[in-house]
Amino acid sequence: MSTQTIASPPFVEDFGELALRHGLTVSGARPTLTDYVRQLWSRRHFIGAFATARLTAQYSRAKLGQVWQIMTPLLNAAVYYFIFGILLQTSRGVPDFVPFLVTGVFIWTFTSSSIMTGSGAIRGNLGLVQALHFPRATLPISYVLLQLQQLLFSMGALVMILMCFGEFPKLTWLLAVPALILQAVFNTGLSMIMARLCARTPDIAQLMPFILRTWMYVSGVMWSIEKVLKGEHLPHVVMVALECNPAAVYIDLMRFALIDSYTAAQLPPHVWAVALGWALLFGVGGFIYFWKAEEEYGRV
Repeated sequence: MSTQTIASPPFVEDFGELALRHGLTVSGARPTLTDYVRQLWSRRHFIGAFATARLTAQYSRAKLGQVWQIMTPLLNAAVYYFIFGILLQTSRGVPDFVPFLVTGVFIWTFTSSSIMTGSGAIRGNLGLVQALHFPRATLPISYVLLQLQQLLFSMGALVMILMCFGEFPKLTWLLAVPALILQAVFNTGLSMIMARLCARTPDIAQLMPFILRTWMYVSGVMWSIEKVLKGEHLPHVVMVALECNPAAVYIDLMRFALIDSYTAAQLPPHVWAVALGWALLFGVGGFIYFWKAEEEYGRV
């Protein structure tokens, strides 16, 4: 028996080439970096609305509602004051320890909460990610914006505490604005990195509370890094690591902006430069790292 080969009709074209010629692209394909930024900007209103809706819903079931935005960091500060300030006596030699501690807790909470919520940005919104086509970076950005809104809401309580301990508004308080902007950029980049890593490996999110707790303990939230560096003979690499720790740097900037006893001292010249460097490194690097996996998020 002879086998006949049926030739394709001459009018049949390569459909892939035809689609490309008419501007059709692969569904979920990663856009160029420039197009990606443009798409994010066009969805800026969604980012703001998504963050606000999440913030409203976060405490909707609690009887005290959004009062917990203030109560949570205050209760943490009270516990840390009892353990570290009273039992362990880390308050010795630290001027204005209560403003020092409360400022550190509030600023640290912004970073730690941004990382934790960013870790679940993709996994926690799979229905949205798989059903709709949009730049997925809107999700970790929205979560950091949510945490920033929560911090700004809580800053009223921080101001009241500072005033109760003799810290009143002054021009240096304006330095808190660029400090928070740099920290927000840093947090956003780190949140994007965690969002991509946890989208692939969810188990990483289970380790984050332990990693963040360790990071908090070495970031000078409850104790003075400057005091330790002056009083201890530590290896040079450890001293540099403590001084350049990004969480500690952003906390230091806020303390020097808000607390008189720190404003009167000379801010080490490296702090602003390091804060800017961390913001650029993680803000830009984290964004590119997240964008490179844009095609994968819909297949999680």
